[in-house]
Amino acid sequence: MKISEDLHERKRGTGARFVYETLREEILDLVLLPGEPVDEIGLAERLSMSRTPVREALVRLAADGLVTLLPNRSTIVAQIDFPNLHHYFDALTLMYRMTTRLAAEFHDQAELATIRDRQLDYSRAVLSGDTAGMIHRNRDFHIAIAEAGRNPYYLQLFARLLDEGRRILGLYYYPTFEPRLPHPYIQEHEAIIAAIAERDIETCDRLAREHADGIVQQIQTMIARDHRRDVAL
Repeated sequence: MKISEDLHERKRGTGARFVYETLREEILDLVLLPGEPVDEIGLAERLSMSRTPVREALVRLAADGLVTLLPNRSTIVAQIDFPNLHHYFDALTLMYRMTTRLAAEFHDQAELATIRDRQLDYSRAVLSGDTAGMIHRNRDFHIAIAEAGRNPYYLQLFARLLDEGRRILGLYYYPTFEPRLPHPYIQEHEAIIAAIAERDIETCDRLAREHADGIVQQIQTMIARDHRRDVAL
């Protein structure tokens, strides 16, 4: 009986993790849009799960700030917290700077090679105009830098910030992207890699801050832009 119960719990835990990972990617990739209802029954049927692991996954997603559990037991995809977006930008900029500084100080040649590989993947996405791929590959590039910095706390925080930023980038930044050569996104990354390779901590700090500032400024410009259309009545 005990073995059967343990197996059941393990399967249930695996099911909840699968639902969580599936929903998380759909939310971050804007397959599910901010404010969109999450149909527990439909989701359970689509993923061939009972409602129990679905509910467990939603509770975890709520803790991540990706869904909102309403009092009537319904669930919606969390809205982007625009009033507090400046706090997000502050934290994001700090993590760009800290992780890049630490990578300059602590990286080894294998980690530097990984960073360069991630940059190659990113460059391919940029030049092909693959905006969704750019968002994912940009994350991978900066996570490789954070891993080379060898601070697991910064790595965990930075990964969460970059993941949260995927929705903002998808909504406001990359839809207007135009591939061209030489592309500033690629050039900025290449300059950061060169500074890391030289172990030039101060240059890494400056480049990382400029890189973050450029992203923040463009997102702020897109959010503030007036998208209304004059309609003749």
